[in-house]
Amino acid sequence: MDIQKTEIDGLLIFTPRKFEDERGYFFESFNQREFNELIGREVIFVQDNESCSHKNVLRGLHFQSAPFEQGKLVRVARGAVIDIAVDIRKNSKTFGKWHSELLSAENGKQMWIPEGFAHGFISLEDNTQFLYKCTNYYSPQHENTIIWNDQTLNINWGAIDHPIISEKDLHGKTIELFNF
Repeated sequence: MDIQKTEIDGLLIFTPRKFEDERGYFFESFNQREFNELIGREVIFVQDNESCSHKNVLRGLHFQSAPFEQGKLVRVARGAVIDIAVDIRKNSKTFGKWHSELLSAENGKQMWIPEGFAHGFISLEDNTQFLYKCTNYYSPQHENTIIWNDQTLNINWGAIDHPIISEKDLHGKTIELFNF
């Protein structure tokens, strides 16, 4: 597995080695021992999630507050997304900074989003299948949403004609309204 560091400490991009021949392809999407070695600590995943989205569906920016913060290892099995991670670690030198990455079935990239980040994505194709492993269980009472178009963050979501956004996500708050 190849690893790429981003400008935000701890936020990493993984690209598995893909083996292709006339039959199709094979790749190892996850290996616990190798993953722990690459990020330099032991991570235990407790929950796997999957969503399927139409083109222009925007999900996020979601995070869970203490004690239910979640680290996420995200990837796309079908289709493509622009994936966004926002650093919300209060004492981080990159607090409020964001990183975007094109994740697709074709490029096979995965993004490791440690605890202390808000996360969201926009689907670029119909029937995009998005998969992610989580380090903590979902807790509805600890779930929070930063509004996707927060002027302070000024995230570039790419060319969006008319994003399709859930009612819950439309009621997200600006980053200044959270006490991190």
